[in-house]
Amino acid sequence: MTPIKVLVVDDSALMRKHLCVLLQGAGFQVEIARNGQEAVEQVLSWQPDVVTLDVNMPEIDGLTALSLIMAARPTPVVMVSSLTTKGAMATLEALALGAVDYVPKPGGTISLSMEVVAEELLSKVKAAAKARPRPATKGQLAERRGRDRVPAMKAKSAPRARDGAGLVLIGVSTGGPRTLEEILPELPADFPWPLLVVQHMPPNFTSAFAARLSKLCTLQVKEVSKVEEIETGVIYLARGGTDMVVGERIGKLVVMPRPESPNHLWHPSVDLLVESAMTHVPAQRLIGVQLTGMGYDGAKSMAELKGKGGRTIAEAEETAVVFGMPKELIERSGATLVLPSYKIAPQLVHWVN
Repeated sequence: MTPIKVLVVDDSALMRKHLCVLLQGAGFQVEIARNGQEAVEQVLSWQPDVVTLDVNMPEIDGLTALSLIMAARPTPVVMVSSLTTKGAMATLEALALGAVDYVPKPGGTISLSMEVVAEELLSKVKAAAKARPRPATKGQLAERRGRDRVPAMKAKSAPRARDGAGLVLIGVSTGGPRTLEEILPELPADFPWPLLVVQHMPPNFTSAFAARLSKLCTLQVKEVSKVEEIETGVIYLARGGTDMVVGERIGKLVVMPRPESPNHLWHPSVDLLVESAMTHVPAQRLIGVQLTGMGYDGAKSMAELKGKGGRTIAEAEETAVVFGMPKELIERSGATLVLPSYKIAPQLVHWVN
């Protein structure tokens, strides 16, 4: 079996060496680049399967280098960034530009403790090798939406929600920020059901992501850091480092963070969110949406939701950056509909109106 080819791009010789040792020790074939210009040249000449790219580099920073790579030869890119608010904002911008995933440096810009995230780095590089980068510009996305948009489909056996607002439950992982930025801004300001979103992310990143989404969406976006009464017109984003669950206080639905459950593998947990929602809301008033991501978080609970009379959407393989989580839901016969990302918002609007 041919080893996965990984190009390590970092201006720090120490970081390049550290990353090379980790990757080569896991059987990857590795080459290095010291800056963005070398990265583009290596992408064209060596044609790596995956690029790991530092966010903070002098002269040509990670975002510029990423744009050049995507223009020259779209390649799966995993950003390697510091776990700071500034690093999070830059990483989110990188994901919007087409990066597949990111790995936070535990010790800052030059980290000597990458072994702390070694397992995460290796698993994300492996996943990225199978991913499809999506470097489309906003103009291209708008053009595609206009060309491909069709009236929302009616699922033959899917029941309509009862009178009154329900909840939309969204689970997403690898490739999620870019996908959510395509879907959520398409929802109108009068969308009648609250949305609860679980994106696998660390704490600083979810805070920055909520702020970024707030600027893009007509609906309000809140990171859930305390008990919140669930209100219409709001998108609730699970806080990294916690799980988000639905509960009830004085007869009213609330959403709240709680410590990560040891019974669930991924966090924030999609399965736990959906399970808690089914405890307090009839299945007919719940919609589950399973988007791009590796693994199977959410597949079990959303399949159960569909079995109880709820409705679910699995993102289609044609747009999923990593067709893992949606594929698991489909294989469990848990998807009411399978749709590309750009048709999901119109379908949600159709279902809740």
